[in-house]
Amino acid sequence: MAHEHRGDDTTDTPSGVALRDQALECLLVEKGLGDPTALDVRVGRGDVRVGPRNGAHVVARAWTDPDYLERLRTDATAAITELDYTGRQGEHMVVVENGPKVHNLVVCTLCSCYPWPVLGLPPAWYKSSPYRSRAVIDPRGVLAEFGTELDDDVEVKVWDSTSEVRFLVLPERPAGTDGWTEEQLIPLISRNSMIGVEKARPVPETAA
Repeated sequence: MAHEHRGDDTTDTPSGVALRDQALECLLVEKGLGDPTALDVRVGRGDVRVGPRNGAHVVARAWTDPDYLERLRTDATAAITELDYTGRQGEHMVVVENGPKVHNLVVCTLCSCYPWPVLGLPPAWYKSSPYRSRAVIDPRGVLAEFGTELDDDVEVKVWDSTSEVRFLVLPERPAGTDGWTEEQLIPLISRNSMIGVEKARPVPETAA
């Protein structure tokens, strides 16, 4: 299963009309009437109001604010709403936490259920049949294809999103970030790390 990786998760912010247009394109692709490559290019256009930066803000807040982390664990939908990230496809959110001995991976085996308010529109590979099937059958193999190698004693948990519940992975905080602010942490948090196919980015050597 080949994946196209993009390091840049954020650029221009789509308007409400543009977002509806993108949602329609997403539906066309699922029906075999559109070009998934073209759609995937547009997926990367989400930024502050629509896209992965929203989710990165949630994660960075959880990393730096223990009280917020506890609220996120108790009621993720309400905690995410505190940051004003709400809307269709963002209802009934659950956050799952990565740690030294557990790694979480999100998939939607039936279609492409995905938390749009915090991650924008799903990338083409997330909606593909190979990912949807192999993430359940061979999650370690899928992770390896994204460059994520885990020790044998790390448990991999696969979460199947549905129309009733959507998941956001809380990546493990990178070493060497003690005392960092939310704004400093956000660039380390990628869309892929919040789906679970990758870990959070390590601290750049220039910042170490």
